[in-house]
Amino acid sequence: MPYDRSFVRLKVMLLVFALCLALAGCTGGPSAGTGKQQASGITAGAAQHQAVSAVSESTNQQNTPAIGEGVKVVPAAVTSVADGDTLHVKINGREEKVRLIGVNTPEIAHPDLGIKEQPYGKEAAAYTQKRLAGRQVYLELDVGERDKYGRLLAYVWLEKPANGSEAEVRAKMYNAELLLNGYAQVMTIPPNVKYADLFVKLQKEAREASKGLWGAAVTAPVSAPAYGGKSGSAVGKQGGTLYIGNAKSKIFHLPTCEWAQKIAPQNRVEFKSRDEAINAGYRPCKVCQP
Repeated sequence: MPYDRSFVRLKVMLLVFALCLALAGCTGGPSAGTGKQQASGITAGAAQHQAVSAVSESTNQQNTPAIGEGVKVVPAAVTSVADGDTLHVKINGREEKVRLIGVNTPEIAHPDLGIKEQPYGKEAAAYTQKRLAGRQVYLELDVGERDKYGRLLAYVWLEKPANGSEAEVRAKMYNAELLLNGYAQVMTIPPNVKYADLFVKLQKEAREASKGLWGAAVTAPVSAPAYGGKSGSAVGKQGGTLYIGNAKSKIFHLPTCEWAQKIAPQNRVEFKSRDEAINAGYRPCKVCQP
């Protein structure tokens, strides 16, 4: 049967040809794909590694360094002092006005701006003048670089820091020195909060020790009762009985009262008598009962 044999041979040839095509496709596909990846210079594994690295780098750039990590600073020379927490510096020949981060000293008088002298303002300004004028310092920035007035916001280091640990902050940072000696209060304005918790701790230490502004209005108590038979009143600088009022709460206290010592300097009001405080619209503290 010649016809049948020819037909079978044809079918076998077609099957062999189809099998060759299939084998060629299986071996050629990956080779072609590999060739494209090698031509671009990036393998699938390398591309994935680069993507992960980019995300990691971005995250690291957004995180603020924590206390104890490396501290980046810029050297600067103090050219003049404006008040307790503001100074002028020169950085690479450029003049900058610097406002200390995280602290607030009492105001000195600025008649042109309508700002009155606050208790302990002159002392704080004189202290900063003595400590920083003409000195080489190192400025550390936080997340927010400038305030709405264009002033550079910075932590001022007296010596170049190594790691920014608590011990180093206490020993070398001027912002911390102001708090520890009672020349300033904590003033935290986000996002600049790197040392905020530590600053609160330092302020607490100064307040409990009645340092600087925290003890400025506290005077020695007299032994005899005064004004209505109340004991524990205090003698003021001019010889009159002294009471401490809070302009915000309209409450007045004995100078030895714990609440009197917690009044912010800008809210402190002194009275020479109990009647003077009451006539001014203040009511007596229920704790110390002045």
